[in-house]
Amino acid sequence: MTDRLSSTFAALADPTRRAILARLALGETSVTELAAPFAMSLPAVSKHLKVLEKAQLIERGREAQWRPCKLAPQPLKDVSSWLEQYRRFWDESLDRLEDYLKELQKEKDHDPSK
Repeated sequence: MTDRLSSTFAALADPTRRAILARLALGETSVTELAAPFAMSLPAVSKHLKVLEKAQLIERGREAQWRPCKLAPQPLKDVSSWLEQYRRFWDESLDRLEDYLKELQKEKDHDPSK
């Protein structure tokens, strides 16, 4: 069994699933409405929805004949938190590089022979 973060990234690896999530970010909708912009069958879209549901990125309900889907934000929040530590690392690294380059420029400005 894979961890939740791995399941989330695996589900997000497919552009169709990312497009479905982008649509669900606008609000709850039916499977039929989700399938409309894609050149694929309804069963194919349903397979994508099953992957998203297994990764806990969406929730599917049942109201009579209507099967609404909605975004489940927690796994995306977990990805964001995981990425945040790397963002801080790169921000700090780039800040140090910027400071170093400024110091080199100052040295060059003070010593024209360089």
